[in-house]
Amino acid sequence: MNSLIRLKITILPFFTGLTCFALSPAARAQCPSICDANLNTAVGDSAFNTSSIGTENTAIGNSSLTNNTSGSFNAAIGFQALLNNSAGHHNTATGVIALFSNRTGIENTATGANALSFNTIGSNNTATGVLALGHNTTASNNTATGSSALFNNTTGTDNTATGFNALVNNTMGGSNTATGLQALNSNTTGGNNTANGEMRFFSTAPASITRPKVSKRSFTTQAPLISPLGVMLA
Repeated sequence: MNSLIRLKITILPFFTGLTCFALSPAARAQCPSICDANLNTAVGDSAFNTSSIGTENTAIGNSSLTNNTSGSFNAAIGFQALLNNSAGHHNTATGVIALFSNRTGIENTATGANALSFNTIGSNNTATGVLALGHNTTASNNTATGSSALFNNTTGTDNTATGFNALVNNTMGGSNTATGLQALNSNTTGGNNTANGEMRFFSTAPASITRPKVSKRSFTTQAPLISPLGVMLA
């Protein structure tokens, strides 16, 4: 047999084997996914609680909706989004640790990293932007549009903040409307205020803003509930 032909015969199986190895599923990272009888869909490590009785939830991202027990009609997209949700329903969290601490709050929408990350039972809040309504815990009916808008709000209700740092230092004040860059920045507990325009009622010494920190540990359905700052949630 011609030596060139023999060389081709020898090389062909060799490259065929390499091709099979390269395309082998075992050589690729596997991403867990769930599609159950309750119309829940999950993609990602520890995404969704398979023991949950909730229905029509969507969890995409590592540890999203991990502790959900009975909540339904939630959508969590992003690392640890809605991680601590238990019975809350009709919530939408899009972004890293968005609505991280939510337990029973309903009808919240958080879009952006850390948006509404401390919210536990507050409902009907809308936060759009990184850190928007980040420290909100129990307050409801707030709308924050813009990075860090209403960031320090904890229990103030019925506020509307539109713009970067708008109402950023508000903690308990209610029924305020701030429109513009850092509008009503100095307000903390006052209510029924309206400020339209860049830096209206701006504080000369605004409170410093610290981004919440999230633990890098792996979560399971039995893991203790942990806030973005590592504080145990009883």
